[in-house]
Amino acid sequence: MPHEASVRGLGVGVGEDGPDAPVVLLAADDQVVPIFVSNDQAQSIGHALRGEPFKRPLTHDLFVEMVAEFGGAVDRVRIDDLAEGTFLAKLDAEQYADGERHAATFDARPSDAIAIALRVDCPILVDEAVLDRAGRSPDQFDIEQEHDPGPGQDHGED
Repeated sequence: MPHEASVRGLGVGVGEDGPDAPVVLLAADDQVVPIFVSNDQAQSIGHALRGEPFKRPLTHDLFVEMVAEFGGAVDRVRIDDLAEGTFLAKLDAEQYADGERHAATFDARPSDAIAIALRVDCPILVDEAVLDRAGRSPDQFDIEQEHDPGPGQDHGED
């Protein structure tokens, strides 16, 4: 069963690449799921969390613009599996053509899926099995600041 999640914040942790690895924190069902991301992905997610546009469109902004231009929309993203320490995600989208809805599902990196979800304000869902394996108590994380991002999402500052 999937649980709706919100981005609780961005931070740094000790990942496979050593200390100071960027991490996005997803809050779902009274748990936090830490997902390590690249510096570029962290920058893109941070811009979306703060609602600050980059000087030129980042890849995720371009993707969202293109999907909309072609009559599509991103419905939701799902963090749906954890295999050998790697989170797996899906992006559920739809397109209307000739008055008919066409649904599509795409494999995605969780960091890309999260960055896109923040831009289109769609739900982020985390599968219960992922929560069981990777969910942690919020007390294990030092979240220094929080702000009100507006309706629909509970985003922390990075």
